[in-house]
Amino acid sequence: MSSLPASVPYLVVGAGVHGLSTAWHLATKLAATGRGAGADVLVVDKSGPGAGATGVACGCVRNLYMTRALHPILRHSVDVWQSDPITFGFQQVGYVAAGGAGQIPDYEVMVESHNACGYRSDLYTGAEARRFLTGLWPDFQTAGVEVVLHERPSGYAGTAQAIRGMVQKCEQAGVAIRSGVTVTGYDVTGGRVAAVHTDQGTIRADCVILCAGAWVGRHWDWLGEPARLTKRFPDGNVVDDADMWTYWRLREGEVYHEPPYRTADDREPPVLHVELIDTPVRHPESGAILQDSLYVYFKNGAERMDRPGIQGGSTPIRLGAHAEVEPYGHANDRYQAEPEFADLLTGAMGMLMTRFEGSRSRFRERRNGGIGAFTPDNVPIFDWVKDNLYLIADSNHGFKMIGVGKLVAEQLVHGRDVAELAPFRASRFAEGRSFGRHNSTSPWV
Repeated sequence: MSSLPASVPYLVVGAGVHGLSTAWHLATKLAATGRGAGADVLVVDKSGPGAGATGVACGCVRNLYMTRALHPILRHSVDVWQSDPITFGFQQVGYVAAGGAGQIPDYEVMVESHNACGYRSDLYTGAEARRFLTGLWPDFQTAGVEVVLHERPSGYAGTAQAIRGMVQKCEQAGVAIRSGVTVTGYDVTGGRVAAVHTDQGTIRADCVILCAGAWVGRHWDWLGEPARLTKRFPDGNVVDDADMWTYWRLREGEVYHEPPYRTADDREPPVLHVELIDTPVRHPESGAILQDSLYVYFKNGAERMDRPGIQGGSTPIRLGAHAEVEPYGHANDRYQAEPEFADLLTGAMGMLMTRFEGSRSRFRERRNGGIGAFTPDNVPIFDWVKDNLYLIADSNHGFKMIGVGKLVAEQLVHGRDVAELAPFRASRFAEGRSFGRHNSTSPWV
């Protein structure tokens, strides 16, 4: 392996979706503007492309967020997915979200906001919502459903295919990707990163783009940033001594299902997301409550399956301010899905569609693990945290947000703020612009 360069104009730390997307878009924009080339961009990762959350993601591409500022980000992201759907493995099947009566106002705000930024979504309520669901899935059991959001541009992508595609885009643009390079610290002088220390030498960079995923807390400490802060909200509420990073354990898995999972008109179904806050998930045999509210999402298993089946998940489990990030994901015994998760996932699926009743025996028994680092308000941070270090901390919203790299590259090359990124500055916590919780049991708001 060749030695690392002593210096580089742009150093991207992390080869997940954000690091690869940023490097690719940065290289193409530098070349298009005559301000540089792909050779000016180096990506380093301690393991390799997609070794973190990107590689274990369910792959859903959706805009189901009650935080309106996220909606334009997803519109740009779908533009990127659509730019080369074959290379990225993007299946634009749509996304259907169903909720109870208490969520109707939230869904109304979402659909208005989606369409305002060019992201086509439709809203159905009451009997119309239930007819929409049974029109797609005749065996859908609609009790408790009062609102449905249908996102037309959404869908899912195969994570392995998407990673290969982004690596290909980077290589075609002349970007170097160096795997097996572990960052060990930073030399910070006068508010600027003078050098990045790695296990293979020191690199000086004019600009560092940090895309560390679950490892962001470690880098944050190395940069000398505070572990706790005060959150101020627009309504005047103040939360003192809040953790800068909070870790959550992800819960996703697969269920074998034959015949293939299809809609009434024999099409591949949209990704389905259902949250019924007042409906508990019960064990199909014992009747025991497995979870106080029904929160589940699932889709065709596609590349994740060795034979036809479904991939899905439920709400993550909060771990707190500290978590073990080594080893990551499926390799970490500490963060595997609990045995009861199989009952929860298959039980919720069976409550929604009769075709999935009795599917517990078809749960795919394999290691399922992963953790995410969430920000103080569970919404991403896209901002300069040092004069020459730009942070992309997605609060585990990541894989679907492939367009963040496009927007960050535009900001870096042109040297001006990008409006879509402005709401996500780290200064929002002190300035009273922290995002608040909404009517959901999920931390992804």
